[in-house]
Amino acid sequence: MRLTVVGCAGSFPHAGSAASSYLLEADDGGRTWRVLLDLGNGASGPLHGYVDPGELDALAVSHLHSDHVADVVVLNVYLRYHPDGPRGPVALFGPVDTPQPLAEIAGSDPATDTNGQFEFSPWVDREPVRVGPFEIEPVRVNHPIEAYGMRITGPSEKDPARRVTLAYTGDTDDCPALDHLARGVDLLLSEAAFVEGPADAVRGVHLNGVRAGEVAERTGTKRLVLTHLVQWNDPAVSLAEARRTYSGPIDVAAPGAVYSL
Repeated sequence: MRLTVVGCAGSFPHAGSAASSYLLEADDGGRTWRVLLDLGNGASGPLHGYVDPGELDALAVSHLHSDHVADVVVLNVYLRYHPDGPRGPVALFGPVDTPQPLAEIAGSDPATDTNGQFEFSPWVDREPVRVGPFEIEPVRVNHPIEAYGMRITGPSEKDPARRVTLAYTGDTDDCPALDHLARGVDLLLSEAAFVEGPADAVRGVHLNGVRAGEVAERTGTKRLVLTHLVQWNDPAVSLAEARRTYSGPIDVAAPGAVYSL
């Protein structure tokens, strides 16, 4: 299983990165399976540098804030109007209301909404879905709207006979569900949008480096990757916060970074 960071900017894209999007790939049965976790503002462009989007097997959406879902509509245009003919349908998993805001972004235009190029299935909390060799378990987390982390198990890149697990928090503050999400995972891809200070007094929205590290430490996470850092926060500060509470290896996500599990 390979994780490629397509975009990792928090809350909005900036000059150095698109908003949240992460490509998971695994080789199985003589082919490569591809699942995209979120597709936020600006991420559809750099996605083409890693894969032909028409080769995606599934798109898994954590929640419906635009920095995680806006470019799904752009992807739909690519799939619908490709010169070789319409591509897809691509399996689309997300919160129960996912089709409605996507249609609204498209202006409720039948030619550009998400009908036809996607097959939508709503998440059910802690009910896993299968996509090729991947088992994806959605876990409801602590955010102002319906939001899910994902616990994803698939074949190891180094030893395909062995199963490995990645957890992606989506957007969340600390909550008991994170203990289930991250328990014993090989890699925890955790948002850390806040840093300690006045803004961090707002709870029930985001993690900071300290809390992300606490989650990783108490769940026995083997590697922590911080993501969803907002432009005005210094990544070195987020990293230092996480190192105060987590004793394992830590990285800060960057576009193009690849992690082989």
